Amino acid sequence: MPSSCSERRVTEQLSIVRLGHRGDGVADTANGPVYVPYALPGEIVTVDPIKGHPDRRHLLRIEKASHERCETVCKHFGACGGCALQHWSLAEYHLWKRSLVLEALAQANVVAPVGDLIDAHGQGRRRAVFHARRGVHGVLEVGFTAPRAHHIVAIDACPILAPGLAGALPAAWGTAETLKAAGKPLDIQATATDSGLDIDVRGSGALSVAHRTALARIAEKHKLARLTRHGELVAQRAQPLLQVGRAQVPLPPAAFLQATTEGEATLARLALQYLGKAKHVADLFCGIGTFALRLAESGRVSAADSDAEAVTALQRAAATTSGLKPIEAETRDLFRRPFVTSELKRFDGLVFDPPRQGAEAQARELAKSTVPVVITVSCDAATFARDAKTLIEGGYKLDSVTPVDQFRYSHHVEIVAKFER
Repeated sequence: MPSSCSERRVTEQLSIVRLGHRGDGVADTANGPVYVPYALPGEIVTVDPIKGHPDRRHLLRIEKASHERCETVCKHFGACGGCALQHWSLAEYHLWKRSLVLEALAQANVVAPVGDLIDAHGQGRRRAVFHARRGVHGVLEVGFTAPRAHHIVAIDACPILAPGLAGALPAAWGTAETLKAAGKPLDIQATATDSGLDIDVRGSGALSVAHRTALARIAEKHKLARLTRHGELVAQRAQPLLQVGRAQVPLPPAAFLQATTEGEATLARLALQYLGKAKHVADLFCGIGTFALRLAESGRVSAADSDAEAVTALQRAAATTSGLKPIEAETRDLFRRPFVTSELKRFDGLVFDPPRQGAEAQARELAKSTVPVVITVSCDAATFARDAKTLIEGGYKLDSVTPVDQFRYSHHVEIVAKFER
């Protein structure tokens, strides 16, 4: 029996004119912009609707392909939500990433010189969060979530991960099997350290003695440096360490690190270059000391972060490393208690690297300060532009902006900028 008209799939052809901020192709229509994942500028595509999303379409066919389209590097691309832009030539992708910074600054009415984008992918991502859950038929799935969805795409390899994470997926599968991942997904964070893999499991609930014993066997089988559950130690073969400048930092479980080793080195190099000969520098949102430990090789540092374990790791690394200038590190919520002008007057340089939401309160205090050189490091172009405008309105000159790409194939871009009085 033929399908009724209402049951037929509704398709349309669209011309893609540009790429949106999240990497989707954009077609301009009478009803406004329409977003098509995996389509590129200059392409003509056949699409169908996505239920509940009137401004989005599902890509069915490419009728006319862009000459910038290229082969993807992963067989899971398109099903897995980890990457958005493997199908675009690297040169065009780099230009687009730089344009995200230009557009964010323009929207905030900030005029500044923006340098060429630095590719800091290096050997790949050194940390990843895998999700694990049993699907509707009880089959275990370990991998990443699908694009804009909650179900998990099982993977057996990921080409954007660093060699240090080579054993992370088998360990994640073994961990999930041991914990019999059920309806609620497990989050399994893996970090490549100088001592081996460091894995932290979240979402498992309290562990029984039997589970702890089984997980300890998994840790031994996969030669993990450490296995923790919500930061609580389950098994450890070696202290996870990371070289930062001259220092060896003992990492807390699930510690925040820059995505790639090359990315960390690039951000630090730029920050130190821009700070010049500053002798007393504040490092705000310091984490484990990515900047502080390097800055202390030539000057005194005052560091602060809300993560008490990260601050403790920084303090321990500083205490056991010879040849460093003094580092004062404190646990402090810089969103609620930013450094105020009376505290800032002792610094001749400052670097701050806040989370994605930026540092609005701290930027307002800095705008009233007399710190001669301020370096901002940001992973969000929009909040960077907002905070930059605050500093400029306070009398700072935005001297340079450098985009850095350590999140290859995604829409995320890192920014290092120099402000001077």
